[in-house]
Parts: sequence; structure tokens; C-alpha cells
Amino acid sequence: MGVRWGRFVVRRPLAVLLGGAALLGVVALPAASLEMGLPGDDSKPVSTTQRRAYDLIADGFGPGYNGPLTVVVQADDDGGDSDSDGGTGAARAAEEVAGRIDGRDDVSAVGPPRLSTSGDTAVLNVVPAASPGSTETADLVHALRDPEFERASDAKVLVTGTTAMNADVSQKLSDALPPYLALVVGLAFLLLIAVFRSLLVPLKAALGFLLSVLAGLGAVVAVFQWGWLGSALGVTEPGPIVSIMPIFMVGVVFGLAMDYEVFLVTRMREAYVHGRSPKESVVSGFEHSARVVTAAAVVMVSVFAAFLGSEEQILRTIGFGLAAAVLFDAFVVRMTLVPAVLALLGRSAWWLPRRLERLVPDLDIEGERLERGAHGGDDAASDGESVGAAAGRLPVN
Repeated sequence: MGVRWGRFVVRRPLAVLLGGAALLGVVALPAASLEMGLPGDDSKPVSTTQRRAYDLIADGFGPGYNGPLTVVVQADDDGGDSDSDGGTGAARAAEEVAGRIDGRDDVSAVGPPRLSTSGDTAVLNVVPAASPGSTETADLVHALRDPEFERASDAKVLVTGTTAMNADVSQKLSDALPPYLALVVGLAFLLLIAVFRSLLVPLKAALGFLLSVLAGLGAVVAVFQWGWLGSALGVTEPGPIVSIMPIFMVGVVFGLAMDYEVFLVTRMREAYVHGRSPKESVVSGFEHSARVVTAAAVVMVSVFAAFLGSEEQILRTIGFGLAAAVLFDAFVVRMTLVPAVLALLGRSAWWLPRRLERLVPDLDIEGERLERGAHGGDDAASDGESVGAAAGRLPVN
């Protein structure tokens, strides 16, 4: 089966490449709308008391009452004219801040200011109009922390609380994703240059990995954020994707993707350095490694898909995302796009500039040097036998 598929791909590489890339591109489109947050009670099963309490509060008062913000106001002056109750500067600043916050469309209610015993600090409870994990609430947190808002209030305005903390963690993880992805892909590119002694093969491997990750994230967004096929997968409340999930998926899928790449392409390069044509090398790689990659991918997809049976939405999200990404990487990228690209590139796929060739260590995973040494030893032995035979025919004085 692997050989037949390999021959099919090398006969029509351009059509296969365009079809596979278009499929992954379409599936990856929803990833552009990725919204991240930490899971709350709204993501728990409807059978739990936490979820029932959340729904009762949301229906009776509004979703924001499940996660109010704590706003701390401290006057810039030292209290100004004070009365018997303490520093009126903080009280007046808090009243002004409360009035400005209460006028916002994304705020449902603002509680009365409460002064500290020293009278220089006030605390407000701010109820967002949206749910605690929504992007609207995260935007509200950022707006209240905006320096312009603080300057207009003539007071220090600080926002804290569980909801604000969750928004901060989600933002930190979101900001860490691009550099983490760049670091992982960059290190893999450098390592694969040494393994395959090529520039284009590692570049193709890195781009294929990015396509797999984006397609997996696109599938997650479509199901768990937009609610497509949500009823079939038990998604009762679509919402932001748990913040840790993309970083976790990048790490796991990267390890599996590079394993599949090395399993498959190493056999192709081995056949190529031993004298086969580029297209014959692709078919040879499928002959020896396609079953291994297929079996490994089926096992991992089955393991990750088993998490879909969990009642916790965070586990279902992670399991579905990993299963989808591994499925796309193994069967669309490694088994389809990789042979198509290698067939199109031909011998140039294994090109490495001479300057890099001297700098990059030769790992020789195909055993090319060993084979050359063996042939050299056989030639030397045959030459020795010829000399010995000739010497035996010479007359002895």
C-alpha cells in the first residue's frame, strides 16, 4: 500500500501538493480568530454544582457577576482637606473613578467605594457586562489599566482579582507563543540541516510542521470556540480556548512530527546516496517506513482521541487538538506533501552550499562513509591478492 501511494504521489506531485496545501489552508483559517483564556465554571459539565450555580447567577443577574473585578484607587495627593472620617482625597477620587467606569457600555454595575482605615485608599467592585473569560472582559481590564484613564482620574488606578489575574496569565501565554514557536522551529531547522545535509529538506519539514499546528488550531477553534459540531463532541458552552493548550500542542506535535520526518526521509536519503534517482528514492522510503509512520500515527491519534470521553472540557480540547494535529501531520504533511515536494525538487532537494558543507558536521546516518570504507577494503584486498599471485609466479634465484 505504501509503495503504491508513493508511486501515485511522484507521478502527480504538483496536483497532490496543491490539493494537500489547500486542504490544510482551509482547515487552518479559523486559527486566525483564536481567542485564549483560562477555564472557569462555565466550561464545567452541566451536571456539576459549579456549573449550575454559574448558570443561575448568569441568568438572574448577568454573566459578569460570576467574575467581578477589584479596582483599587489611591489619590495622587496626600489626602488634601480631611475630615473626621479620614482622607477625602481618596474618597473623591474613588467617586470620580466609579462614575467614569459606570458610564462604560462593557460594565454592568459598580459597587460603592470602600475606604481603608488610613483613608488613603479606596476599593471598588466592578461587574463586567460579559462573562469572566470573554475577550470583552479582558479588554475592559486593559482599558482600566490604560495610563490615559489613570491620568484623567488624577489617581492611581489598579485592577486585580481572579478575573484580572486570569486575563493576565492568558495574555502572557499568548505573547509567549510566537517566540516559543520560532525557537522550536529554528532549532529543528538547524538540527535537520546536519541530519540530512540539505537546506530545502529542513525548510520543508519546518513549514510542514507549521501547517500541521495551524490546521490543528483551526479545527479546535471551529469546534470549541465557534461551536461547529459541538453537540457531537459534547461542547455545551463554546468559548475561548484554554491558554496553555496551544503551547502544549506545539511541543507535543513538534516531537511527533520530527520523528515521522526522520523515519520517512532518512530512508529516502539513504536510497539517494546509494545511487537511486530522486523519485525512486521517494518510493523506496515509502517501502521501508510508510507502515511504521502510519502505525505510530494511528496509535497516537487513538490515544489523544480517548480524551474526548472526559467530562472536563479542557481535556476534550487538548485531546481533540492533539489528535487533529497529528492526523494532519502524519497523513497530509509527511505522507503526502513531503514526497510531492521531494519529487518536484529532484536532486536539488539534497543541495547544500559548499561553505555550509564544510561547517556542518557530517552525522552520516546513512552509513555512506562505512560503505565507502568497506569497498576500499575489498579493493585493497583484491589488489593484495593480485600482487601475491604475481609474486608467486616469479622465479626464485
